[in-house]
This record gives sequence, C-alpha cells and structure tokens, in this order.
Amino acid sequence: MSLQDWLKEGTLKPHKTSTQEIDALLKVVARDIADASIELLSEDRRFATAYNAGLQLATVALLVSGYRPSATHGHHWITIQSLQFTLGSSSEKRRRYLNACRKKRNQTDYDRAGEILREEVEELLAEVKRFREEMILWLKENHPEIMWPE
Repeated sequence: MSLQDWLKEGTLKPHKTSTQEIDALLKVVARDIADASIELLSEDRRFATAYNAGLQLATVALLVSGYRPSATHGHHWITIQSLQFTLGSSSEKRRRYLNACRKKRNQTDYDRAGEILREEVEELLAEVKRFREEMILWLKENHPEIMWPE
C-alpha cells in the first residue's frame, strides 16, 4: 500500500494544511503531554492522553504531506501506518510502537480498566516527547513554509 493507494480507496483525502492548523495541533500535543504528566490521573487516562499526543504528531506529518484521513473506522491505524510514507523507513520502530500503544489504548478505553502500568505511561510519555522534538526539526527541514511560534 501507499498514500496514493489509500487515496484511491477513499481511506485518505487530499488536504492542504495551513500554519494555523499545524500550530493548533502542536498545541494539542503540548497540552496532552502536560496532562499525561499529571500523576494524580489514573495510569489508563495518562496513557490514553500520551497516546493522543503521538497520534496528533503522526497527523501533523500526514497533513503537511497533503493528506488527511477520511472520517472512517480505523483512522488511528491509517494515521500511524502513514508514518512509513511521510517520515520514511527511519520511523519504522516508532510506527510499530505507536501501533502497539493504539491497541493497548483501545483495550483501556473500551474493554477494561487498570491494565496500564506506570512504567508503560512513562515510556510512552518519553517517546512522545522525543517524537515532538524530532517532528519540529523535521518540519523545519522539510516544510519550512510552515512557520509557527516555538
């Protein structure tokens, strides 16, 4: 599969992003990282919130690449899988990790509570913080037309 294949099948739609849209998403990421750091919240909520920050970063890469997911079932999966095309093969480990977190987040959101360990939250939070820093560098290098306040 490729982004073009997903476009043809309707899983993705063409999209022209803006500085404002990317800035807004990066603010969501910053908020989610801060919220996921609140130790008074349950590990389940912290994990789901940190996961959302990672998902939004993958969304940024997809949007600046000219696509957005359709409002269909599985848009989290598509957004995460798209990292292999938007960020390239260097994102493979992160893509696999975020996909595993997606499955775990689905369990904790829909099936059962109390399955998330503190160590899992801390690991995901650290990964998302790294991803955010790398995304900002990637945007500066590959999409300098997208300017946002730091």
